[in-house]
Amino acid sequence: MGRFIVAKESLIELGVVGLLSQGHILIEGLPGTAKTTVVKALARLSGCQFSRFQCAVDSQPADILGVRMYDPHTREFTLKKGPIFSNFLLIDEINRLSPKTQSAFIESMSERQTTIDGVTIPLDPPFIVFATQNPFEFEGTFPLIEAQKDRFMFSTNLVHLDADGELEVIRRATRGDLNWDLYIRDLAPALDQIGILSAIQTVSTIHIEESVMGYIRDIILSTRTHGAVRLGASSRASIAFVQGAKAVAAIHRRPFVIPDDVKWLAPRVLSHRLILEKEAELTGVTTNAVIEEILGRTEVP
Repeated sequence: MGRFIVAKESLIELGVVGLLSQGHILIEGLPGTAKTTVVKALARLSGCQFSRFQCAVDSQPADILGVRMYDPHTREFTLKKGPIFSNFLLIDEINRLSPKTQSAFIESMSERQTTIDGVTIPLDPPFIVFATQNPFEFEGTFPLIEAQKDRFMFSTNLVHLDADGELEVIRRATRGDLNWDLYIRDLAPALDQIGILSAIQTVSTIHIEESVMGYIRDIILSTRTHGAVRLGASSRASIAFVQGAKAVAAIHRRPFVIPDDVKWLAPRVLSHRLILEKEAELTGVTTNAVIEEILGRTEVP
């Protein structure tokens, strides 16, 4: 992926962690920070069925899930499936959806199934959602509902490139190396559906010591008692730490989890789940600062 994409190694690694831990990922960032490009390239490399949904203010749940339509020839209702029926779903600019349409994803993301006209339909594994969103200051955006955000196992925030990265983009553009059509044409899948499911099963066997489990617990409990936090992390965050840490350990070829795996995941698991007190926000306290403080005062095993 580095042949085409500049300085997004952390996001690429998080994407692989999401695949191996069956966790959905929320990506926030300004336009032009390669959010969609990274996800599309990763989807191609996954070798799985891929679909993309471009969100708009007037999008309806049926646009995503699908709809049952009457066929006058067979005199039966048939399902016209929406983009949710894929292994790898990219939801572009999810916070342009109204809260009603956002809720269409909740069942699919948590239970890997969807219900249309009272009929529940399972989704084929693996099923992973990558959603991008613009900063909330942009026009035509809606804050994600809390139940929706908590279904994302991980999140990350992309910023503009630094001076060296921007210069590398200019060099590649000058050489003609940023032609997406040529890049994606030559990008052969590195995985397939069976391979991913096998890898997921292998990752589930990674060992976590009791002391590391206690470390995860202490971090989660600290988010619930921190003075600047109005709403701390739920038990889904604990599960995200466990599954994600196993995937990180596997990527680094270790059969066991270490505390550094948990530390690397902490901002990616917690930043979209914590809601700060209004007073803390007014005084300039940030979610990342709270997470760093919690990590700094939590005893490492």
